[in-house]
Amino acid sequence: MDSIVIVGLDWRWAGEEAIARFTLEGDGRGERLPALAREVGAAELCYLATCNRVELCLAVDEPIPAAILRRRVFEALAARPAEPGEAERHLRAWAGEGAAEHLFLVAAGLDSAHLGESEISGQVRSALEEARRLGLAGPRLAFLWEEALKVARRVRRQSGLGLGRTSLAELALERVARTDGPVALVGVSPMTLRCAEHLAARGRPLVWANRTLERAARAARELGVDARPRSLADFRAAPEPVAAVVSATGAPEPVLDAAALAALAAAAPRRPPLLVDLALPPDVDPDAARALGLVRVGMEEINAAAAGNRERRRRDSAEARALVDEALARLRRRLGLRSVDAAVTVLQEHYRRAALSGADDLLRGELRGLAPEDGAALRRWAEALARRFAHLPSRGLRELAVRGGPEALDAFLAHDGDELSAALGDALDLERVLAALPTDEEAKA
Repeated sequence: MDSIVIVGLDWRWAGEEAIARFTLEGDGRGERLPALAREVGAAELCYLATCNRVELCLAVDEPIPAAILRRRVFEALAARPAEPGEAERHLRAWAGEGAAEHLFLVAAGLDSAHLGESEISGQVRSALEEARRLGLAGPRLAFLWEEALKVARRVRRQSGLGLGRTSLAELALERVARTDGPVALVGVSPMTLRCAEHLAARGRPLVWANRTLERAARAARELGVDARPRSLADFRAAPEPVAAVVSATGAPEPVLDAAALAALAAAAPRRPPLLVDLALPPDVDPDAARALGLVRVGMEEINAAAAGNRERRRRDSAEARALVDEALARLRRRLGLRSVDAAVTVLQEHYRRAALSGADDLLRGELRGLAPEDGAALRRWAEALARRFAHLPSRGLRELAVRGGPEALDAFLAHDGDELSAALGDALDLERVLAALPTDEEAKA
């Protein structure tokens, strides 16, 4: 897995402003991501952007140090050269099994501001689907991200992290619950979808505004909630009175600017609406909200509330962490055992050819007078000896593969001549190993 690297930043490493600065706009992402893969030298790429992180998972065909990839990613996302040390200050990098471990922790909600948050697995799934749609998820990343989603499901089923408030949206809704009256949702996202379910279950009247009216109407139908759909433009110009607004879009600029906020305040003059802003960059202009005397709850406040619950949930996370470690061990074993089968086949053929070549040299030289039947016997003996020599290390190779995976095999076997190294390199190529793995359905059959 040394060909896989993750580069990015999160809520601990950077603030809202930095995360927003490195977030790609949703509208142009379909064109930008393939170009970004070419710029950084990645054969495969998955892009994950949430309110608390921006990360690129890369698969490279030729070895590229993580430090170089980090600098390339910085310059591609920032659209300018990095100053000395700037990429290192802003971005972190994980490679090989460390990248797999990080992705598993992220998908399971163990690397979130709110331990065990439930939206992140859906965001990981959406990122994988986007990469597949763009032709950027090859066998390496598709396999790894599917494994991460399996880990997330296992953690939610088998650990205490699946209990209680597991969503940043739920923490935001604690503030909304203190209000009384209709609630406006802005944008169709995992956050607003979850809010819609919770609010509808509590009988709160809903207004759902989105840039595309039909998308808001479809989201309400699919969830089975009663929500009045509005186009975002109409809602901004003429909002109805609401007790709260929950906004989570991927817009690069505030969708609720000074004019829209003034209209919201005017629609409910006696009790201005609470503004819950779950977006990065912000959906609600913070300065405009402050100037109008409106209460805005942003991601900094939500993350602070999550941090308050973090220590209590940390106890539950030990069980979940053990499930992640088990998944990593299974992944290493699965890839390693598949690799050792290929490696043993290569070794057997290599030793067989070497033994036969030596026997033929003898028959052409010192033993050239040997009778044909004796020459054939010598060749059979050479082949049998070659099989034994190839068979003896197989048990050790299998144990090495289980413990260290295909990269450990590659390192161990890469010093036995150029021809063998080349053959083993082909056999241990991660793409080939993954392509040979049975699907989940085949494994169950």
